[in-house]
Amino acid sequence: MSEYESQMTDEVDHLLRNAQLRDELEPYFDEAIGRVNVHVFSTPKENEFLEAMLAWERAPVLPISAWFDPPLEVPHPEDIPLNEDGELLLHETLWDVIHKLFEKRIVLDFTDHLSDRDLYRLIYRDILSSQEKLVETAGAYLHWDCADATGDPELWLRFYASDRERENWADEFDEPLPAKEEPPYARRVPRRPL
Repeated sequence: MSEYESQMTDEVDHLLRNAQLRDELEPYFDEAIGRVNVHVFSTPKENEFLEAMLAWERAPVLPISAWFDPPLEVPHPEDIPLNEDGELLLHETLWDVIHKLFEKRIVLDFTDHLSDRDLYRLIYRDILSSQEKLVETAGAYLHWDCADATGDPELWLRFYASDRERENWADEFDEPLPAKEEPPYARRVPRRPL
């Protein structure tokens, strides 16, 4: 088979896959499919986009704790035991949970304003019980904004927003800005690979 014939076969395969994906997405059709600009995307790229849409539509909604087999159960924050030196095992328990969440592609963003105990409580109380779509594709990450847990933009403005973001927020909402501070608990949680 010549290189030209091979390229034509690949293109036909991509077009057939595209038609199959569009058929499978038909029950979920909305304006998002119309956003696919065939003049911008190559057919393989369009297929990647459609596959991601289909994975999203078919994904079950489960509490995050149920994303694990068996379901992830962690000790209540007040029940974390002491080690042999009489120190709470909170730090080790927290990092164990953070790494387990990352294995399921859950990234914790903006955690540096929280003490280990506060972050662990947030995970225990809010994250593990949260009902989320379990999208099992390689590039799908769930980002949990730990600064927005209370719905108060002051944390983000004080600890994480850039100077430009702070200025834009002040212009838009016409409110005074909180003083900019360094987050007190710098930690390096696992990040989504770029």
